[in-house]
Amino acid sequence: MARSGRHLRLDTLVRLRWLAIAGQSAAVAGVHFGLGFSLPFGWCFIVIAVSAWLNIALRIRFPLSHRLKDRPATALLGFDIVQLAALLYLTGGLQNPFAILFLAPVMISATALPPQRTLLLGVLAVALATLLSRYHLPLPWTGADRPVLPPFYQLGNWVALVLGLAFTGIYAWRVAKEARDLSDALAATELVLAREQHLSQLDGLAAAAAHELGTPLGTIALVARELTRLAPPEGEMAEDIALLREQVERCRGILGKLSSLQDDDAGPLDQLTLRLLIEEAAGPQRPFGVPFEISMNGDKPEPVCRRNPGMIYGLGNIVDNAVDFARSTVAIAAEWSQGRVVLTIADDGPGFPPDVLMRAGEPYLSRGGRESRAGGGLGLGLFIAKTLLERGGATLEFSNRPAPASGASIRITWPREVFEADLPASGGTKPEASALHELG
Repeated sequence: MARSGRHLRLDTLVRLRWLAIAGQSAAVAGVHFGLGFSLPFGWCFIVIAVSAWLNIALRIRFPLSHRLKDRPATALLGFDIVQLAALLYLTGGLQNPFAILFLAPVMISATALPPQRTLLLGVLAVALATLLSRYHLPLPWTGADRPVLPPFYQLGNWVALVLGLAFTGIYAWRVAKEARDLSDALAATELVLAREQHLSQLDGLAAAAAHELGTPLGTIALVARELTRLAPPEGEMAEDIALLREQVERCRGILGKLSSLQDDDAGPLDQLTLRLLIEEAAGPQRPFGVPFEISMNGDKPEPVCRRNPGMIYGLGNIVDNAVDFARSTVAIAAEWSQGRVVLTIADDGPGFPPDVLMRAGEPYLSRGGRESRAGGGLGLGLFIAKTLLERGGATLEFSNRPAPASGASIRITWPREVFEADLPASGGTKPEASALHELG
């Protein structure tokens, strides 16, 4: 999901500011007229009016759907903090219980803006709160004996405000980040599923093509035979007719392939031994100069699986991750028995950090340590690889290699009957797509 999709809507800030203006106006009017407390009523409403004028200007200048970039959003939230500080200066500073409202702009920033900008707004709020603890007009009160709160009580209010800003800011940012990551992961998964659904529609398209093309191809074959009988046995026309009949037979062969896609014998290229599967997954990574140590251990016969682009992509992504972090070599060990097929991919790099190891395979979780060849990953590739492999019946275990060795290890296990199941490929380019391409 694009970062711009998370920008704050201007309408949201404007509506929240109108709510604050209404609350501030009601509080000032209630204290002055309802309770009869003395306060600089005119100055208070000037400060509130400035906020209202800003809202009106924003409504006139921008449409309701306008989304704010990080800098103007930070500036508007900073204005709200300064405006609240000015109002608190006129009404008792930190002695005013409404000082807790400093939390609101910082919390809004934590849910939608980068952490650096939230920290900047938090520092601004703490700085203004510190000034208000020393410099402010008296707390509105009636009578000659105005209450004077002890310094330690005001210090306690200041500490509580600072801790509240830190806790609510971090908590809101963490919750919002997890929600964004989950949303992005779901969007990525939906994209994969949408592509798979698009490919699966080729089943019906292939059947329709085979049915529709059968009749005209029969007519063309019949006409070609008649032309062969009528045309001279030699010459340019005879060659063209022979080519026409050859192409008709080729089309018939393709249609026969479309009709027998579910047959047991789909051709030698549709099956892979375990070693060939490893080679297909590791092949694209060999040009990067990291040597592979491939070991095979098991009784004959070697396991054989259907060519599954989803499986090949998932394994290739794990191998790519190992190559990124390997210091000198990547080890791929294959083991099999009558009951299971196990593939272990390990590198000799720094391994998984403890906090990453506990959550390995989750979206947007990077191994860290150093940047990859592409300049640093987003942590989504391993999540998609894990999803594709688990969809094919595999289970994945993430660990670090035992001492004295170093590096990360990913163990992938299939039940042998699942690995060797004669099922159509679950992802990538289907045979139907190849056949339809040949018909073109």
